[in-house]
Amino acid sequence: MKRILGIAMVFGLVGALTVMAQEVKPGKVEVIDLGKDVKLEMVLIPAGKFKMGSPAFEKGRDADETQHEVTLTKPYYMGKYEVTQEQWESVMGDNPSETKGAKLPVTDVSWEDCQKFIKKLNAKTDGGYRLPTEAEWEYACRAGTTTAYSFGANITPKDANYRDSKIGKPVAVGSYKPNAFGLYDMHGNVWEWCEDWYGDYPEGAVTDPKGPAKDVSRVLRVGSFSDLESSARSSNRYSGAPTGRVDLLGFRLARTK
Repeated sequence: MKRILGIAMVFGLVGALTVMAQEVKPGKVEVIDLGKDVKLEMVLIPAGKFKMGSPAFEKGRDADETQHEVTLTKPYYMGKYEVTQEQWESVMGDNPSETKGAKLPVTDVSWEDCQKFIKKLNAKTDGGYRLPTEAEWEYACRAGTTTAYSFGANITPKDANYRDSKIGKPVAVGSYKPNAFGLYDMHGNVWEWCEDWYGDYPEGAVTDPKGPAKDVSRVLRVGSFSDLESSARSSNRYSGAPTGRVDLLGFRLARTK
């Protein structure tokens, strides 16, 4: 199993569903008022089919990125940004982040912490919020692309916050250009928790996958301010103990349409 991070280190139908790169455009944005002028923005992501994982020739590729076809049969909402500290505070009443800032992504949160946040958020709103599945996350990140990054085959410091950016800490959400779906910071800044247990990909084509039924670590996507460019690739996977908290870890919400 690849890179399990410990608590202290957590570091016709099918054709109709296919989303081609030239067809992708920003989806409808749903704005939720969390009170005290704190807003949560969710972008509608269409159903579709894509190649999950990476081709054998991709630079920086890892063995757990076996490329396979995935079909997502239902549209869903994805957070326009990583969950911010002001959003976390509006729901939880505290701020666990090491580096403080209202518009910075909340950090130092475990997978289990995210579930507590989601439970309170659903009680406070109309509900339906959750972490994205790993497949939903990569599909939303790629936004119709097949390259290593949603903006092309290569990454530079003008594209995202990763090690070569030499910032050394999280930056405010929305500091870089969005992908074709209108989502920000899908590469770098902080690692983002997904709902799935980490495990090997299934062989062959799959529909609406949700990962293994049980394992010891949860999926994290895709790179942080302290990681190499290869960690920020759309297909890169990491795994972490569900209780782990460090300043590299945050999350992004999904919502069932």
